[in-house]
Amino acid sequence: MKKKTEKIDYIIALAGNPNVGKSTVFNNLTGLRQHTGNWPGKTVSNASGNYIFDNENYLIYDLPGTYSLNAHSTEEEVARDFICFGNYDVAVIVCDAVCLERNLNLVLQVLEITNKSIICVNLLDEAKKKKIKIDLVKLSDYLGVPVVGSSASKGKGMKELVKKISLMVKVKTNSYLKIDYNETIEKAIKTVESNINNVNLNKRWLALKLLDDDYELINSLNHSLGYNIIDNELEEVINKAKQILLENDITSNNLKEYVISAINKKAEFIYHQTVTLGSINYNQKDLKIDKWLTSKWTGIPFMLALLATIFWITIVGANYPSSWLFDFLFSIDKYLKQFLEFINSPTWLIGMLVDGVYRVLAWVISVMLPPMLIFFPLFTLLEDAGILPRIAFNLDKYFKKCYTCGKQALTMAMGFGCNAVGVTGCRIIDSPRERLIAMITNAFVPCNGRYPTLISIITMFLIGGSLGGFTSVISTLLLVGVILIGIFMTFLISKILSKTILKGYPSSFTLELPPYRKPQFGKVIIRSILDRSLFVLGRAVIVAAPAGLVIWLLANIDINNISLLNHCANALEPFANLFGLDGVILMAFILGFPANEIVFPIIIMTYMATGQIIELDNLEALKTLLIDNGWTITTAICVMLFSLMHWPCSTTCLTIKKESKSWKWTLISILIPTITGLIVCFIVSHILNIFL
Repeated sequence: MKKKTEKIDYIIALAGNPNVGKSTVFNNLTGLRQHTGNWPGKTVSNASGNYIFDNENYLIYDLPGTYSLNAHSTEEEVARDFICFGNYDVAVIVCDAVCLERNLNLVLQVLEITNKSIICVNLLDEAKKKKIKIDLVKLSDYLGVPVVGSSASKGKGMKELVKKISLMVKVKTNSYLKIDYNETIEKAIKTVESNINNVNLNKRWLALKLLDDDYELINSLNHSLGYNIIDNELEEVINKAKQILLENDITSNNLKEYVISAINKKAEFIYHQTVTLGSINYNQKDLKIDKWLTSKWTGIPFMLALLATIFWITIVGANYPSSWLFDFLFSIDKYLKQFLEFINSPTWLIGMLVDGVYRVLAWVISVMLPPMLIFFPLFTLLEDAGILPRIAFNLDKYFKKCYTCGKQALTMAMGFGCNAVGVTGCRIIDSPRERLIAMITNAFVPCNGRYPTLISIITMFLIGGSLGGFTSVISTLLLVGVILIGIFMTFLISKILSKTILKGYPSSFTLELPPYRKPQFGKVIIRSILDRSLFVLGRAVIVAAPAGLVIWLLANIDINNISLLNHCANALEPFANLFGLDGVILMAFILGFPANEIVFPIIIMTYMATGQIIELDNLEALKTLLIDNGWTITTAICVMLFSLMHWPCSTTCLTIKKESKSWKWTLISILIPTITGLIVCFIVSHILNIFL
């Protein structure tokens, strides 16, 4: 490798099924020379990066994972369009050595389109453990393109891949892989193929797509060309070819089945010619684990136990770093005040900047960051180990009963860390209707920002702090119980939406259960900290800063010796009482819109009339303060329920607006959980008032 050049010499498309180590290959090649963005016109993130070889600059696009070029989601559509119409020099298709036969389906489809391809058979180390041997030379002969073996997580095979790419970009060839179909289909293809002109694509493949009535692909092609490829003459030829098919009982509906069958047969043939299994039971271990993790009797209990374990680790693990971070950040404010006083800043400005903006930011960071730095890596470990898809599998049938997509289980799980991340994750859902339902209902699962409120109330009012070392365990179990209420409401509201404003039927999708793998801890930490934790924290800080200013102004501007904050709380009192709350609590939730973490601090500040965010020494002191201000067990339960079910935070709302491109659906996403929460609190408070 030599010095970097500024000019982009070659463009590489990196494609493959999900969970084949494609991103690991990408990271090995590009190192830190990466950036992310969105594909033009699509809310699908892309990753691109550069590497230098022989003083030539290669730009790589890491395409979204796809099982097929018959796109069933926005991600697959992006991958298909780039492979079909992208201006790249070489396509590198990454395959999983353990599941090569399934991966060959995509390989064969890509090779029909482009002859400038290299196959990277990754995860050879895992295949070796399972006694799977692959003849890479023979595989290359059958496919007609170079094949490179690799174990990208260990950096093996990357140098050979770079050399192969360097050779391939300079090769010129007009030969394409040919899939043999039956005599009738071949005749129809030739009829159309001979009448296609001025298109820089494999005409045989394009003819088949025109016969298949693949309208989405044809629209993408027309957009790429800048004109409609099907003119009157070509349309007449296509109709003639379709008539040939109809005479042999092949319709546009079953043509795809013939095509898929032919591709599968060729993939199966190549697989059996090139792969040797040391044992036919190579995946027996995975099947035994799946027998427990995906069973209708043990799958859900396992999922709940796993969820409880993650929450327990997060709760216990975050306590000390949160306390240390809190003490450190709040110890700085006196130095900030001294500095501002030194430069003769007015008292009101010091209060606004330090007691207002800084203290709110310090609270949000100290409460929000440690749990995220624990939860997101744990969540990513589940994803990397292959457990997360099993959770989606277990919940799929329940979402189907609600007339929504099983992929919503994955977006709901993401919401446990951050609802904004969960909303972004809704991109994986193809149906616009089901995607909107997933966005609207994601707020019913509590994010990290709501855990402190829920845990504090559980510990003070439902446990009483008398269980010693078991307090954290019991708190976790009760927290899981509260979360189950949120999951139940997710199902209920999803079904109601599917029957009312978002009517429709559940769509089908392919959910792969990948092999269990040892997680890549380094990669997990980087992804979870940089891509999730710090990204989410950055958004929260941006909206929390102005919130701190507003809170300070409301708490420190008096009218008739009563702060504006108390005036607002008093005005809300009669309304809040209907739902088992008081005006201060409701006002705290309203002011906590930028970040859920500051709801409890605002309640404390208002009750104590301090004019600034403070923390009490312990939960016992906090419980005494709350009881002195009229809290009962009914109040505590209603605050928990309203914390579980109310409007999403501002970061999540902005994410919903960005993803839905609609203020209307953003408003609905605010109203539905809020109205639901008020109704539930109204019913529960009145029932509890009867019996307590």
